[in-house]
Amino acid sequence: MTDTQPVEWLAPGTPVDLTNCEREPIHVPGSIQPRGVLIAVGEPDLVVEQVSENLADVVGVAWEAALGRPLAEVIGTVPAQAVARSASAFGDLRERNPVELTLDLDGTPVPVDAILHRIVHDGSGPGRLDDGERRGSSSLVVELEPAFGPRPFSFPNTYQAVRSTIAELNRASDLQDLYDVTVTAVRALTGFDRVMLYRYDDEYNGEVVAEAQHGGLPTFLGLHYPASDIPAQARALYEKNWIRLISEVPYTPALLQPVDHPATGAPLDLTYSSLRSVSPIHVEYLGNMGVASSMSISLLREDRLWGLIACHHYAGPHAPPYATRAAAEFLGSTLSLRLVDRAAEEEVRRALRARSTLAWLTAATLDQDRPLAESLLGTPDLLDLVPADSVVVHLEGHSAVRGLPVPEELAAQVAEWAAGRGGDVESTDSLPVDAPELDVPVELACGALVVPLPEGQSVVWLRQEKVRSIDWGGDPHHKAVVVPEGDGVRISPRQSFDRWSETVHGRSEPWTAAEVGEATELRTNLLEALYARTRRVVRAAETLQRSMLSDPPQPDHLQMAVRYVPAAREAQVGGDWYDAFTQPDGATVLVIGDVVGHDTEAAAVMGQLRGLLRGIAYDSGLGPAEVLHRLDAAVDGLRMEAIASVLVARLEQTPAEHEEGVTRLVWSNAGHLPPVVLTEDGDTQLLGDGGRADLLLGVDPAAPRREHESVLARGSTVLLYTDGLVERRDQVFDEGIDELRRRLGGLAGATVEQLADTLLADLLPERAEDDVALVAVRLHAQDRPRPDR
Repeated sequence: MTDTQPVEWLAPGTPVDLTNCEREPIHVPGSIQPRGVLIAVGEPDLVVEQVSENLADVVGVAWEAALGRPLAEVIGTVPAQAVARSASAFGDLRERNPVELTLDLDGTPVPVDAILHRIVHDGSGPGRLDDGERRGSSSLVVELEPAFGPRPFSFPNTYQAVRSTIAELNRASDLQDLYDVTVTAVRALTGFDRVMLYRYDDEYNGEVVAEAQHGGLPTFLGLHYPASDIPAQARALYEKNWIRLISEVPYTPALLQPVDHPATGAPLDLTYSSLRSVSPIHVEYLGNMGVASSMSISLLREDRLWGLIACHHYAGPHAPPYATRAAAEFLGSTLSLRLVDRAAEEEVRRALRARSTLAWLTAATLDQDRPLAESLLGTPDLLDLVPADSVVVHLEGHSAVRGLPVPEELAAQVAEWAAGRGGDVESTDSLPVDAPELDVPVELACGALVVPLPEGQSVVWLRQEKVRSIDWGGDPHHKAVVVPEGDGVRISPRQSFDRWSETVHGRSEPWTAAEVGEATELRTNLLEALYARTRRVVRAAETLQRSMLSDPPQPDHLQMAVRYVPAAREAQVGGDWYDAFTQPDGATVLVIGDVVGHDTEAAAVMGQLRGLLRGIAYDSGLGPAEVLHRLDAAVDGLRMEAIASVLVARLEQTPAEHEEGVTRLVWSNAGHLPPVVLTEDGDTQLLGDGGRADLLLGVDPAAPRREHESVLARGSTVLLYTDGLVERRDQVFDEGIDELRRRLGGLAGATVEQLADTLLADLLPERAEDDVALVAVRLHAQDRPRPDR
């Protein structure tokens, strides 16, 4: 149907490689079709540089005698002047084609159509320049075809030939009408036995979507043809040169002489030639179809080939005159424009529908009192945005399905697969091909469009398998055959074009680019909605958290400062906390803790632990170790599933200790960092057994809890803190604690409030990676009255 591969000669035993054909430079075949002649002349002198060997058939001058002579001596003075005038005018040479000439062939006037185009030799390879501008050297290519049909040629004549068809195209109600009107008009205009319109998919497989014929031929309507029928280099030519006529199949090519152009040392670029010889294997392909003459007209959308009008003649050679071909090309261009307009109209309507649905869904997500999954599956819902058999939503801990039932675990597997690929949106029309490890039954889901979201949330559209039967024009899996030829073999196109049906399994209806785009936009809106909802929850959690982190007591014999600094994380709260309270016996209890995790759940667990610990410790008379033991038992018994590091300390004095000016610090440590003591003279001490602590709270309720004791002199400061103060990505605990002790040693003369603020300013980066809780307690340096007991 189209220009394809050349004959490929192979030595015996050489593997057949069709890519050799695909790489053939068919724009420089070195020959033309013999229905006309080609003359390439240099500019501006118009001296013949290259010519086709059949020159004498039209001009009456042997090709050997033409080389190196002025064009006027080859075709005559008057015709040469007409060519020169047309070539020297500004604008596109195609606008003046053909130049109508009358040649003198042995005394007989012969009308010919001269078709001109210009090739520029700028050192970077052949190219065309039709606007009259000169850049470097150039050649004027003059193609002469014997003239017949309507003359003189003019745009009004072209328009008159297709005027009624243009009106019909404007009245067409849908795409199929556009197709049918076009093929009928082209057949009436050109006289071919069969005219077909091919539409190509994204992979350039073609389908016959319209056909007009004289009624005695088997129909090709609905047949498909593989993309290999149009290699990439042939598509590139169709996108540049919109019409191609092969007037006789087969034909003997007329070679160009000399073989290489004198200015470039390479074959002449015939991309824009109307007589360009086509691939020999394509000629054989047409012969296998029984075609005696062929013409094709490119249909473009945004300069990209999307289809062809293909014309076939079976009764013998057929050569519509240039004027008729120009009218057919004009009709193809008009159809392309109408199709672009129609496609744009359809896209606008579809986009408006999608935009309206997306706006409704976005508005629904603003209702923060309604679960987000429920909002997306109301009216309209996600299936109105992107059509599918099912959609599964997993958001904020809620899951919901709309459409056909789908097991939640299947949707979760598909969502996890998509998240692992790392894209904002993932799509496939064949899970068996792209995700075989999932082993998803195609009757449940074959295609998937997935929007992965943070924390394992997702939106998953699923489409079931769509079994399709495709009718091909011949077996698409046998694109070529190997034919013996002498001592070698050659690749030949297939010889059978009988209807060949293929059933396609394992694929769903493909997802369009527009649908993927709408899913991408939905993702942006969902991220904003999730952030807004999370901020609302976080604000509530922060309020709760700060309400529990109240101001500490200030007994007469102590000075106390507490601080809490949240991490610089978006939309998160943490589980760090402190507490300080005075027991009925006059002792002061200090608590510092850190729940594992950084979210609202961690903050909630922190609140529970703080409350439980207060209840256990306040009036029980229990020591810190027993308080932690009972707290561990409560965590286990209440099934809180909490893990935390906690240090409980108690500052106490006997009357004798008061008289001596000392205070005892008794503490127990469940996996937390050890206390640091700063003496009045600036020395620091890390308390505990070399920094070792007992097991974390919530791991083993039967774990033993040790109790430690240390005697503190007046003027000493006790510092409790969480790991955010001493640990960062570029700093481990030991280094952080060493730095803390160094900084703390210089603050012996500061108040506890100053001490707390200075430590935070010196030790925390501008954007802290973790929460920090801190308790600093100073024993008065002067003797104060002992509190009543």
